Amino acid sequence: MPRKKQVVQQVEDKRLEDYELVFVVSPEVADESLDSSIDGISQFIAGKDGVISEVERWGKKKLAYPIKHFLEGNYVLTRFKISPARCKELEANLKISEEILRHLLIKSSS
Repeated sequence: MPRKKQVVQQVEDKRLEDYELVFVVSPEVADESLDSSIDGISQFIAGKDGVISEVERWGKKKLAYPIKHFLEGNYVLTRFKISPARCKELEANLKISEEILRHLLIKSSS
């Protein structure tokens, strides 16, 4: 009987859900490094069997309140599909990144 649970878990992990990720990159990151930071997150998602549909760079904007003594940051929106089980890995990766000031990962309804 434990084998059936494992098979069901594996099938469940293959399901892809729609997500939106908005993250704020430190303003100290140069434009060239910003591209590599965005690419790094995109590669992480793709490496976890995710499918990226869109990446929007919103540019440098003023923050509503200071974060880590910064008053502005580079905003990026990424829309993608990934297995729900992989989201915790993605969020852990974003939390330890020194370049990412804040992030918000939500399940998209579309």
